Amino acid sequence: MALKSPVKYSEINLYFQDESRFGLFTKNGKALTARGVKPICPFQQVFQSTYLFGAFSPITGDKLLLELPHCNADWFQIFLDHLSNLHPNEYKIVVLDNGAFHHAKKLKIPENISLLFLPPYSPELNPAEKMWARYKRTFTNRLHKSLEQLSIFIEEVVKNTSKDTVISTCAYSYIFERLFWTN
Repeated sequence: MALKSPVKYSEINLYFQDESRFGLFTKNGKALTARGVKPICPFQQVFQSTYLFGAFSPITGDKLLLELPHCNADWFQIFLDHLSNLHPNEYKIVVLDNGAFHHAKKLKIPENISLLFLPPYSPELNPAEKMWARYKRTFTNRLHKSLEQLSIFIEEVVKNTSKDTVISTCAYSYIFERLFWTN
């Protein structure tokens, strides 16, 4: 039996992937007020949420964000399939954490994606965490009455994220150190 010739890709790119929950529970944060005046912000304690799956490239500034209802292997598979179709001629090295569903046996990793896992308990090495912090800051002191309203807000925030923002947020120095890459 002859071996298949390897698929050739015109580009290679590096992505950092993670998931984050966004919900209707109001996140209180800092607010600018006059000295001695306590800020008054709208608040609700509702425990409904959605998940944002994201992959960010510090090289090109490309990103893929999908809002999905749950965080498990089935939904991660959908995310991987969408990521595979983003620039299909690009080979993607995806760096991610060790979430249990990232290792699920039922996952079918697309052929143009390789998963590279970070060491356990090291979120500080994943630039995607900084993107979540940036997004969550825009949610501070905001009240969303429904998941539909929240989804509209998420869509607007994601749409306004430029490639330059992704690069400046995700370009950790350790990614570009020469000693980590082969010649």
